[in-house]
Amino acid sequence: MIATIPVASMIQIAVCIGLTAAVGIATWLTIRRSAHDGSRKDVYLAGGKLSWLFVAGSITLTNLSTDQLVGMNGNQMLLLAWWEIAGFFGLMILAFVFVPVYYRNNCTTVTELLEQRYGGRSIRTLVAGLFLVGNVLIYLPAALYSGSLFMQSLFGQGVPLLFFATILAVIAAGYAVLGGLRAVAVMDTYSGVGILGLAMLIVVLGLAAVDWDIVTGVPAERITMVGGPDSPIPWPTLLTGMIFIQIFYWSTNQNLTQKAMAAPSIREAQKGVMVAALIRILIVPPIVVIPGIVAFKLFGDIGDAAYGRLVAEILPPWLSGAFAAMVAAAVITTFSAVLNSSVALYAVDFHEQFVGEVKNHWKLAAGVSILLTVVAVLLVPMYQTATSIINLLQQLNGLLSMPILSAFIAGLMFRNVDAPAAIAGVVWGVVLYGLFTFHLSPAGIITLHYIHFMVITLVTSLLASLAVNRFVLGNRAQLAWSRPREVAV
Repeated sequence: MIATIPVASMIQIAVCIGLTAAVGIATWLTIRRSAHDGSRKDVYLAGGKLSWLFVAGSITLTNLSTDQLVGMNGNQMLLLAWWEIAGFFGLMILAFVFVPVYYRNNCTTVTELLEQRYGGRSIRTLVAGLFLVGNVLIYLPAALYSGSLFMQSLFGQGVPLLFFATILAVIAAGYAVLGGLRAVAVMDTYSGVGILGLAMLIVVLGLAAVDWDIVTGVPAERITMVGGPDSPIPWPTLLTGMIFIQIFYWSTNQNLTQKAMAAPSIREAQKGVMVAALIRILIVPPIVVIPGIVAFKLFGDIGDAAYGRLVAEILPPWLSGAFAAMVAAAVITTFSAVLNSSVALYAVDFHEQFVGEVKNHWKLAAGVSILLTVVAVLLVPMYQTATSIINLLQQLNGLLSMPILSAFIAGLMFRNVDAPAAIAGVVWGVVLYGLFTFHLSPAGIITLHYIHFMVITLVTSLLASLAVNRFVLGNRAQLAWSRPREVAV
């Protein structure tokens, strides 16, 4: 059986397995002497001991998975770089606005802040539930799908996606179960150096393959940075919903902010976030769009298969195997990070509240991690019908992002707003955006771009919260800074 496998493929597989194992060994050597007490801070915040280097590495690699490398390059247009450019500003807001708030309120999950601001547990439970639903139905299976698609493009179409998805999921769950956030962050950082370096090499070799010309023969709409009305990112959306998407994603999303909350101090966390922001603006944009344009020149419009096919075409077998190992590491770290965040949300926001005290979070994390991993693998086929994985993810994220962000904005900007009012705003936003996504937009009743509609969802969700607070609950909301001596942040 082995003799029927081409030598080049055997080299790829051997290098991939070898480097994946090497990253795992390096991670173990780094964390093996760490003390563990089974507390929530130990498992979900790495004991509060992540240095700025590991904060930056973990934030970068939790975000930079094959969702970006495969999905953005799959659009095969430069315009998608705006998602990463805008991310720089989202990270700056995290560093200087939200990090101090989370640390001063001693949060393990972002939802704890909501309970403290509203003085009610109900809004915390609702938002934690929405985060969990989003992680289980969107983030976890999407990471496995895009990573499996890349592996299939590189190693051959004859291998089912679920085969790759299962292998990646099992390894990722192992990190989350055995090492917690500490292992995830260390692996993120080590593999991040390799994947960013190799991704830049792909850019250089790809450009060389087309004689450094990505303009000739490529339609203008694929190389412009000013999106038209029918493009994935019409330019006016950069002035409306884009910044709010970034605020939600980087500043209130448990999957990302958890890494910033794991440093020993506010200053150390801010240093890590700022380094991640520099990586986001200087390195990430070219690696998520230029290979897609190169692939268009070489192979035509091939969608999400573009990145994997380009890598297989321009790299020698041993180096493509190395890149496969780094991409696998990106998927593994993203999956394990989201898995760890999901377990944290369940343990802190649900189990401790509704089931009972958790004496050892390591044991609880193991059981919940295995369950969520199985569910994520089974959901992978759902994404195979998507025309563009990155556009689908952004649209699905809108169901949760703006309604949840409205709760944070209302809680931080106003006092004397009760939790039921915030819940009303969140529910309104989810229903409104769901109606737009699945009925009003497909039927042509509302033709507004979904990024524009996110602003409408956010504003009306906030207004709904304030209206219920005033006319149903009888409270008068006050700006948080109207009485500085009473402000908690």
